[in-house]
Amino acid sequence: MSYMCPVCGYPDLNENPTDPSYETCPSCGFEFGYDDDVKHTTFEQWHQQWIAHKMKWYSKGRKMPLSWNPQKQLLNIGVRL
Repeated sequence: MSYMCPVCGYPDLNENPTDPSYETCPSCGFEFGYDDDVKHTTFEQWHQQWIAHKMKWYSKGRKMPLSWNPQKQLLNIGVRL
């Protein structure tokens, strides 16, 4: 089973982002359980920051999918740019 990132719409998280999983989204870099619970950063704040920084692929260890399209991915969470 895979889960969707509520920040950027990435559809292949390994763990539920509503649990403090400490998984980092490879697309936007949000670390669930740390950025929200410890740093008190909201999904919306990180979302806006990620967009402002040109929606770059975050992960250095996980290859960006060849078909990755951040604007299309955002449609997964109802955001159209």
